[in-house]
Amino acid sequence: IFLISQIMENQKEIALVYMVAGISSRFGGKIKAFAEVGPNNETLLEYSLNQALPAGFNKIILIVGEKTQEPFKQKFGDNYKGTPIQYVLQKYDSTIRQRPWGTTDAVCATEKVIDGPFVVCNGDDIYGKEAFKILYNHLKENSTEATIGYKLETVLPEKGEYNRGIFKIDPLTNNITSIKEVLGISRENLSENNISIKDLCSMNVFAFQKQTLDYLCEIVRNFKEQHKLDTKIECLLPQEIGNLIKDEKITMKLYPTEEKWFGISHPEDVEIVKQELKIF
Repeated sequence: IFLISQIMENQKEIALVYMVAGISSRFGGKIKAFAEVGPNNETLLEYSLNQALPAGFNKIILIVGEKTQEPFKQKFGDNYKGTPIQYVLQKYDSTIRQRPWGTTDAVCATEKVIDGPFVVCNGDDIYGKEAFKILYNHLKENSTEATIGYKLETVLPEKGEYNRGIFKIDPLTNNITSIKEVLGISRENLSENNISIKDLCSMNVFAFQKQTLDYLCEIVRNFKEQHKLDTKIECLLPQEIGNLIKDEKITMKLYPTEEKWFGISHPEDVEIVKQELKIF
């Protein structure tokens, strides 16, 4: 019996979830995940999948929106290189709201199709092969949550202001004690925000147990009820994870990484990332 349970444990399904519901106005109203950045013209999402799948994931879930659902289905169909793909729709009432309910709500769109641990991330970012391997192995061997910490200096562009979730950790365990969302960070205003270029920050890639999805979905239901008259407010994933950690409902281990992260905000970023990946 022990041997059978060990085999079942080793074979447990770990899903790979991408958030690809949005159309970016800063990106000219196009789908960022379709930007061709790889050396063989792979799109951002294809490049990320190529990094992630060797870790061992056996299911891909794409969280799509009303405008992105058909383009993704046409491009990927029901599998990518033999790994099955499921699509879930993040819905919202556009007659009442100006935008969807945010990244926590996006993750909760998977509630009916996820029955085990999973890794969730942005579909228009590149996280590095090792990052996916670390998170997959964590889920295989542990019953807690995990995430990857990127040094701020490696994920903060030379110009402009960006929002980043800054981690605080317990140095003895490397477990996260808080995630503070800092808005409008630039290389010029680090000291006035009390942060360092060496601080570790979140780039929205997380390893979750199924129980955590249940917590998040309860949070979203309460959030929607509480803010039903607000047409713009969003329920943001790093913030809600931080609340679950603070309330001691989950334990999340932080794995620092030297991996290169790449992301795209504006059309001109495509060529920059393309050149970086050639060197990389």
